[in-house]
Amino acid sequence: MAVLPEVERYDGLARSLHWLTVALIAAQFAIAWTMPDIHRGTQATGLIAWHLGVGTAILAVALARLGRRLVHGAPAAPATLSPTLQAVSRFTHGALYALLVVLPLLGWANASSRGWPVSLFGILPLPALAHKGSALGHALGDIHRIAAWVLLGLIALHVLGALYHLLIVRDRTVLRMV
Repeated sequence: MAVLPEVERYDGLARSLHWLTVALIAAQFAIAWTMPDIHRGTQATGLIAWHLGVGTAILAVALARLGRRLVHGAPAAPATLSPTLQAVSRFTHGALYALLVVLPLLGWANASSRGWPVSLFGILPLPALAHKGSALGHALGDIHRIAAWVLLGLIALHVLGALYHLLIVRDRTVLRMV
């Protein structure tokens, strides 16, 4: 049996923020798929209010992750990864980070255009990103919905990459984040 090289792991904070993001995204998609359709006059109550709250939490955690990554960087990619797969990995991670920030901002702008209050953790009120009744804010809600599907696709690609490393390559890449 071949001895696999050790891999450099992410630190405990990075791993905790990653898995917190996973939990928040899973909760957010469950809420989004079960909340009522939003129409003119819909109020931000019940599952819609939860969707707004979890969205702001995702934004806060994503910004914390970005800040941590800017300060501490990330472990080097495994040397065994081909240049093509390294490029796919960089693109996927970059797109995931971007969407984890942009998607909540789009939802926040849409909520603002509906006159819904948005707050961080239900405590800190956040300013409106669009005026009530803003056509742009409403249009950003449509983009928010499409971007959510793109995020879901990127998550699937990310998970497939982890499974590829675990089951096909059989290296220790997955251990970087567990």
